[in-house]
Amino acid sequence: MIVFDLGCDNGHRFEGWFASTAEFERQQNGHLLSCPLCGSTDINRLVTAARVNTGRAAPPVPDAARPATGNPAQYANFDAARMLKLITHIVENTEDVGQSFPEEARKIHYKESPERHIRGSASAQEVDALREEGIEVVALPLPPHLANKPH
Repeated sequence: MIVFDLGCDNGHRFEGWFASTAEFERQQNGHLLSCPLCGSTDINRLVTAARVNTGRAAPPVPDAARPATGNPAQYANFDAARMLKLITHIVENTEDVGQSFPEEARKIHYKESPERHIRGSASAQEVDALREEGIEVVALPLPPHLANKPH
C-alpha cells in the first residue's frame, strides 16, 4: 500500500491509500476520487516528506481493498454522490440550533430538553468537552448550499 497526501482544487487536504502509483493515476484520470469535504473531483497529489525505508516488508493488500473486476474500489474516500446524499439526509432530519449546539446537546443529554436530533456549530474545545461528558458528537462538513438550510 502507498499513502499519498491529496488535495482538491478548494484547498482541502486528505490522504488516500492505493495499491500502487499506477492505481492512483488510474483513479485520478477516471475522476473516481473526490474530496470528502466538498465532493470536488479535481484531486492532485501534494508534496510530502520523504519516506524512510526501514527494510520491513510492506503488509499484504487485503482482499477487501483490491478492486473487483469491472467495479473499481475507491481507496481515497467516500463516493461524492453518496456523501452528498448522506449529508442532505442529515440536514433534512435534524434541527439546526446554530451556535447554541453545545448548550442544547447538554440539555438533551441531561434530559433537561426533549430528545431530538440536532446540528449546529461548536469549536474544537467545545466538542472535546462534550465528548469528555459522554455526549456523542460528530463533525460533519456541510457544503455551502446546505449550510444555512434551517431543517
